[in-house]
Order: sequence, then structure tokens, then C-alpha cells
Amino acid sequence: MLSRDIITYSKVRNELRAYMCYLFTQNIKNFMPNPSFENVLSGLTRIKDEIKVFDSMYILDSNGTQVSDVLQQKNFLPNDKKNFANRAYFYEAIDEQRCIITNPYPSKIDGNLVVTAAYPVYNHKHELCFVVCIDIYVKDAIKISSPSNLFNTFSNFSIVMYFLFSTSLAFVSFVLMVKGMVKFWSEDLLEFGNFKIEDIFESTILLTLALAIFDLVKAIFEEEVLGKNIGQRTYTVHRTMIRFLGSIVVALAIESLMLVFKFTIYSPEKLLYSVYLIIGVAILLVALAIYVKFAYSAQNEHN
Repeated sequence: MLSRDIITYSKVRNELRAYMCYLFTQNIKNFMPNPSFENVLSGLTRIKDEIKVFDSMYILDSNGTQVSDVLQQKNFLPNDKKNFANRAYFYEAIDEQRCIITNPYPSKIDGNLVVTAAYPVYNHKHELCFVVCIDIYVKDAIKISSPSNLFNTFSNFSIVMYFLFSTSLAFVSFVLMVKGMVKFWSEDLLEFGNFKIEDIFESTILLTLALAIFDLVKAIFEEEVLGKNIGQRTYTVHRTMIRFLGSIVVALAIESLMLVFKFTIYSPEKLLYSVYLIIGVAILLVALAIYVKFAYSAQNEHN
């Protein structure tokens, strides 16, 4: 799944960038007097022999025009003088004046996800001479920068475990929902002569807890199994936690209200216990408000 590849890539992106920077700096010397095209091409050829897993390599001049053939694993494409000045990685490499690596984007050739490593080459006067670019398929980029051979195995194992946990929690949510509905439609509830307010409260609590657990399952399954919400993981976790805690507070508030009615009618001497529960709910509500404030403040600073 493409989104899963993107998540995996995001985990190893720093390692990939470090590796690509090492290759560039070791094979193409920067800030040298009058760096020639032949020297840069020779260095790129050495990188081609070392990395072996890539889509294409090419060299751009200071205006973004392709000045070399497109090197590929087994062949090359003749230089057709394309201009890449409108590509984000060209500007990013110039702006940062160092090796950069892009986020995944669809290749115009076959539509597969690729990343581009770009390396600006300057002369001794810090004047831009060339920008060296290497396109790598995302799946190959993951293989290059994986911490070990077991990385993909462990990643797949994590997906399976998250799937099993989310499925189990979904089953718990389903059981609570069914129990709440059965409680709601019980014979005692439908017979108004035997109507008890506790049945309504208990049914509402069960359904509220089922909804809270389902929200948690939804977040786990979408993020860890399906790999959605790329780039918004922190925000999604905060939002899910707020909804989960809010549902728990609502369930406790209903329970405390039920106890107030129950103790008032049957055990007035125990009414103080329901007051304690109400105070606890109030404390949780204040804590939730503080959490919401800090969570959204952190999100706004991040944006």
C-alpha cells in the first residue's frame, strides 16, 4: 500500500539523507576552483556504481537545464535539454545550499512514487555551477536506508499486531453496543409499569463506552494498519484522545447522576459518595480542558 510505504519512508528518511549526503560529498568535491562538468559526471558515475538501486541520475546547470544524459541502471537516455527550474527540489537545494531529499511524489514517467536527492555544486566563490539529482523509487529508498535486514519484517509484524489489537478492541466495542441496546430494549424498559430510570442510565453508559472504544480503534487502525493521516499524526492522536477522554467523562457524569437519583430514593445516607464522584468528574473535566488547550496550542505552533 502506498500510504504504508510513505510512513515507512518517513521513519528512515534521515538515514537516507545522511547516506546520500555521504555519497555526494565523497565523490563530488564542492567549493573547488572552476568545477568542470567532466569531474562532476565522473563523480556521479562512481555513485551509480556504488548505489546500484535507483531510477535515474542527471546533472542540471545553474539555470535548471539538463546538461547530462540520464543515467539509469542498465542504460541511459540521451540529453534532451529539459529544464527543471520549476521543480521544487531544484529551488530547495539552492536555497539550503546543501544536499536535500524530497518527500515522495509520483513520477511523471510511470506514476510510481519516487524521491529525489539533489546536491548543489559551487565553485570557490560560492557561485552555483551545477545541481546533481538522483531519483529513487520509494521502495528502493526504504531498502537502502533500513536500519537492518529485519526492519521490514518488524514493521510488518507491528502492522499485524496493531491489526489484532484493534480487531479485539472493536469486538469489545461491539459487545458493549449490543449489551447497551439489549438493555435499552429489555422487557422491563418497554413495560412502563416496571420502568426504571437506572436502565436508561446503564444503557447510555454502555453505548457511550462503546463509542469511546470505537473511536480509539478507528485511530489505531487508520494510522498503524492503513497508514493514513500522514503528516497529521500528532494532531490525530490529540483529537482521538480528546474524544476518548470526553466520552469517559460523559459516562462518569451519567453514572454520578444515576447514583444521585438511586441514593436519594433508596439510600440517602450514601448520597455523599455520589458527591465525591461528581467532584472527580469535575476534576477530570478541568484536566481535559487543560489538555485541549495545550494540545491545540502545540498544533498551532507546529503549523
